[in-house]
Amino acid sequence: MSARSRLMDVSIFTEEQLSVKDAIEKICANFPNKYWQEHDQTERYPKELHATLARDGWLGIALPAELGGAGLGISEATMMLQTVSQSGAGMAGAQSIHANVYATQPLAKFGTRGQLENIIPKIISGESRACFAVTEPGSGLETLKLRTKAIRRGEKYHISGQKIWITSAQVARKMILLARTTPLEDVKKPSEGLSMFCIDFDKSQPGLELKRIKKMGGRAVDANEVFFDDYEVPADTLIGNEGQGFKIILHGMNAERCLLAGEALGLGYAALEKAAKYAKDRVVFGRPIGQNQAIAHPLSDAYMHLEAAKLSTYHGARLYDASSQDASISQQTVGVACNSAKYLAAEAAYAACERAVMSHGGMGYAAEYDVERYLRECFVPRIAPISREMILNFISEKVLQLPRSY
Repeated sequence: MSARSRLMDVSIFTEEQLSVKDAIEKICANFPNKYWQEHDQTERYPKELHATLARDGWLGIALPAELGGAGLGISEATMMLQTVSQSGAGMAGAQSIHANVYATQPLAKFGTRGQLENIIPKIISGESRACFAVTEPGSGLETLKLRTKAIRRGEKYHISGQKIWITSAQVARKMILLARTTPLEDVKKPSEGLSMFCIDFDKSQPGLELKRIKKMGGRAVDANEVFFDDYEVPADTLIGNEGQGFKIILHGMNAERCLLAGEALGLGYAALEKAAKYAKDRVVFGRPIGQNQAIAHPLSDAYMHLEAAKLSTYHGARLYDASSQDASISQQTVGVACNSAKYLAAEAAYAACERAVMSHGGMGYAAEYDVERYLRECFVPRIAPISREMILNFISEKVLQLPRSY
């Protein structure tokens, strides 16, 4: 029996997932920590990583084979993003391709044949990059109260409003956008009247303005405010039916939870590896500091929490993939698993990164040791795309059947 076969007997991972891991590790070996340190400090987009992954077809990992994708699932995509993050690229590396994976899921499921044939192959090849625009400064997690409007006039929609925290908008050519097409006061339920679009994101056209946000971490990848002022798009950019955008977007949200959980895991494992090496190499009072339980025990605890979160993450991803083939798996079941995974992975990653910095002592504050970068970046999965507190609200209401608290 081969080593891979023996591993498969005891691993939670499939052959496909392990193959993805091996291939991505080889690619990421060409992008050492120094590359990510420099891109973090200069805030330069990691276009070389994006180009390499696009060249080898990885941006289409979870897209249909008939459109040029690999035809794999979110389980494999989660493994890809965990591996990118764990290589030392962290959230910056993962976020450079993140939206191209999850933002295309609603388009692949609900888009027209023309949309799929014209857009998906260009995203897979890297010719077009996608960004995802839902969050607004005035509504935050109250998605149903977003204010960006798309008003139809003939064969055009006219978009006005503001989006915030839009990743990769500086380099994106396509935007998956959620906007209100029917005023809130004219619908029976707040979830009605929202529509989803896949628009050309042409910064040279009138009615569009971007403002880059200075960030604490993940600085190599831009985050932005986007302002629309009567920005004109063709009517055929609508994804699915008008007014059904909220139902459509849910298909991408659960995928994003899994992907972000994988990215958090990668960050946590990378930090822990750095901490363990430093604890073995750093000698104080004639012995490695890792020989002291005050160093060893917190790192061991962090490892076990990462392992538990890993089980939750790939359980959620597996349910997400299976739900497209098995109608007995409800979207609520998928949502519970994916939200739980995001919560647990984010918390485990934060603990690992914080302990990695503290284990390094003063050198944990130095950029050359990387762990300070990991700590800055690990706040992202704790905050976005949904807060820890809202996940706890979701679990208490949907699983424990407790009264809604907000």
